[in-house]
Amino acid sequence: MNVFSSVILAVQMLAALGMIGLILIQHGKGADMGASFGGGSSGSLFGASGSANFLSRSTAALATVFFVATLALAYIGNSRPATAGSVLENAPVSAPAQTIPATGAPAAATGELAAPAAEVPAVGAEGAAQIPTK
Repeated sequence: MNVFSSVILAVQMLAALGMIGLILIQHGKGADMGASFGGGSSGSLFGASGSANFLSRSTAALATVFFVATLALAYIGNSRPATAGSVLENAPVSAPAQTIPATGAPAAATGELAAPAAEVPAVGAEGAAQIPTK
């Protein structure tokens, strides 16, 4: 995750938490915390209707920031990668594995080619070993 998407994610989370707080402060159904800010009296800091306008406009501004951050995160998440092709095409190619002879010594140390492995008899459905045929 790059730094830009981390910053956008932090802005989105702060906007969401701010909206939750502002919505709980406003007057309305279930939002009784708004009574602590004057209860709509004219002697409050913002006047009779000033607090409602300030809180609703602040909530709208935070909602706009939240939606813009969401769209930015969606754009970053759906952008194409810088390299073309699949993951398997870009994987490093490993060297082929060396076979070890039956003596237990490494193949490079003995200078011999490893003998082919003995064929393992196939097990049939009845559980008895079957003899391979050529």
